[in-house]
Amino acid sequence: MGKLQTEPVRSRLDLVAAPVAAAVEQWSAEVLVDVDDVVVAPIDPELADTAAFCAAYGVALDESANCVVIAGKRGGAVRYAACMVLATTRADVNGTVRRLLDARKASFAPMADAVQTTGMEYGGITPIGLPPEWPILVDARVVAPPHVVIGSGVRGSKIVLPGPALGVLPNARVVDGLAVPAGT
Repeated sequence: MGKLQTEPVRSRLDLVAAPVAAAVEQWSAEVLVDVDDVVVAPIDPELADTAAFCAAYGVALDESANCVVIAGKRGGAVRYAACMVLATTRADVNGTVRRLLDARKASFAPMADAVQTTGMEYGGITPIGLPPEWPILVDARVVAPPHVVIGSGVRGSKIVLPGPALGVLPNARVVDGLAVPAGT
């Protein structure tokens, strides 16, 4: 994919965050995707942000998916969820996401909270290895491409996996209309 030099993630756990490595080591038939179809590539951490990454490594925006951490609040309780959306879209936080979390208010989780609760670096958060109680909401457009690029838990690498794999991760739910085109 693009100019990425990929290797099987299982053989390069040093390139991913600790929670991601632990999840990969426990990968099972439940996931329905062969872990050997999941690869990782080192990148320049200064180019980890989506637009810079795609431009530098020749990856199309519609082949790159972002994981955003959402905090939903109701009655003083905070519930976290991860939303997977293509780089050409943005999560419908105040509409679809808020309703799915049954929250009065939903917003992007503060950076410090997202980093602390995931054990991952900001700008590299990925749905693989998230806390097991978190729902993973996946926009239907993310599972359509044969392969997508996602974070690895750190800014210094990216994971490439089949798009459909994101829809079958534990706690994942594919949602039509989770995201809207960017700029709307």
